[in-house]
Amino acid sequence: MSASDKYVAYVSCYTQGNKIGIRVYDVDVEKGTFSEKEKVLISNSSYMCISHNGKFLYSITDYGVESYEIKKDGTLGTISAASINGMRGCYLSTDYTDRFLFVAGYHDGKITVMEINEDGSLGKITDEIYHKGIGSIIDRNFRPHVNCVKMTRDNKYLLAADLGIDQTKVYEFDHKTGKLRLVDIIHAEQYSGPRHIKISRDGRFVYIIHEEKSYIAVYSYKEVKPGNPEFELIETVPTINEYHSEDTAASALNLSSDYNYLITTNVGDNSAAIFKIDTESGKLTKILCLPISGMYPKDAALFPDNRHLVSLNHENNTMTFFFVDLEKGILAMNAKEIKIDQPNCVIFHKLGGVNTD
Repeated sequence: MSASDKYVAYVSCYTQGNKIGIRVYDVDVEKGTFSEKEKVLISNSSYMCISHNGKFLYSITDYGVESYEIKKDGTLGTISAASINGMRGCYLSTDYTDRFLFVAGYHDGKITVMEINEDGSLGKITDEIYHKGIGSIIDRNFRPHVNCVKMTRDNKYLLAADLGIDQTKVYEFDHKTGKLRLVDIIHAEQYSGPRHIKISRDGRFVYIIHEEKSYIAVYSYKEVKPGNPEFELIETVPTINEYHSEDTAASALNLSSDYNYLITTNVGDNSAAIFKIDTESGKLTKILCLPISGMYPKDAALFPDNRHLVSLNHENNTMTFFFVDLEKGILAMNAKEIKIDQPNCVIFHKLGGVNTD
């Protein structure tokens, strides 16, 4: 990043008794703090994503999905809204051409594929896939819960993490028809609960965080031939220290803006962990795992300078801010917490920039 770069942060929230589902903040990168600039009325914006061209933001809402124009100053202008023909989603992402939107359905175990028009508005549904199977986690009701949907960087396969049945399903995607075809399944350990997926900048490695067993699984990825992807497990790395809270679960999974670090959070343990990524091997080295001065950290992210971190603490309705020294493994609170109702997801966005995630 350069000294002239300006950033905003988008924070999504649940809205029980409150109509403000998205808050927009100016980011002070040097001080590692936020200042609020806009409130957006939307119900239960549990997750958001930004188009890869950096022009549009898409958000989950109670009845489906809403799309917004990202204005020059980072504020949002409503474009359209659309139903996903099912229960409220929990995650969404676009393909790398920004022509299709994928929505994960936790409550009904469904993947919805939707067209995106050139102006960022939402088009028709092109495919709907319901996962089937019986899981092993009692409190997940032994049924599918699709929690994350993410395209491989070659834009060929959609990965769908299902923490209800301990699987990440792999679908070949037809960009002409908008249809999915199941071609592989990445089986996780029983009771592990694959939750979120991130992919290395060069696309060779896939990182899947497992909620129930609090670890990150690292896979190599390549396409052996058309329609035949190959995923090989390289390692599993715990997100928590050996001395951790007994009742803990992994939550967030985010890449730093330079793709050199992976950030996670642990609820119950109420901690954040940062890992260094070896870009050659894909392997992870833990730098730190320390408390975040809040309860139930649903999400956390490094600032674009990799010198500060924000944690979204869902249970006590705060965002906490920290100075980070990645060389020494230090995390130190550096600013006053900000009160915010049930925060769930944070995204940094460079004004005028593109989204490479």
